[in-house]
Amino acid sequence: MTTALQNLSSSWKVDSATSLSNSLASNTVGKSGTGDKSLGQSDYLKLMTAQLQFQDPFAPMDNSQMVAQMAQFSQIAASTESNTTLKTIADSLSGSRLSDAASWIGKSMLVKSEKVAPDTLGQYAGQITLSGDSDALKVELVDSAGSVVKSIDMGKQKAGDVNFYWNGEDDAGERAASGPLTIRVTGGTTSKIASWATVAAVQSPASGGDAKLITPLGNFTPADALSLG
Repeated sequence: MTTALQNLSSSWKVDSATSLSNSLASNTVGKSGTGDKSLGQSDYLKLMTAQLQFQDPFAPMDNSQMVAQMAQFSQIAASTESNTTLKTIADSLSGSRLSDAASWIGKSMLVKSEKVAPDTLGQYAGQITLSGDSDALKVELVDSAGSVVKSIDMGKQKAGDVNFYWNGEDDAGERAASGPLTIRVTGGTTSKIASWATVAAVQSPASGGDAKLITPLGNFTPADALSLG
């Protein structure tokens, strides 16, 4: 924060220092060539130091005058700190950090993860990226005990993105899984594994960082989303 030069006044009597003070102000104002005619806190301290150094020894400044000018410096510092705090608060509430991210609740986003969780309908879906062609690609969904819950035969696939899907039911139409499962790929080399996760809630960190999207697979930021569905 900067304050205009005329806002800071002093009744101190300086004779030989007047030209020096004016010189300091001239060198500070507009020294960047941008036409900025305001001074910062450090510039005022330089001017006050010059006043103290070149004061008239026959008419020294009064203690009350010095205290008054120091009070003005304190006000400048307090205002600067207040503006910085307000800017931090504004940034923490802006854009995708909170308001925009809140609109994602209930939607699904594709994120890099080797686990996949069911959506609100109990369905599992994800995407793998093959670095080369595959003649017999297979995607297996494995539970925490290491047992294969579902094996999805994808057949021959070209290099690139390959989507997979499972409704969460066995051959008899019964619910076969209800929690997160690990994605295991055989018959091909992958460069990326991702899955769809439903956004259940949005959390705004007390530190003022990016908003966190809470999903069954963990917490992510909006920047982690590869796609939004």
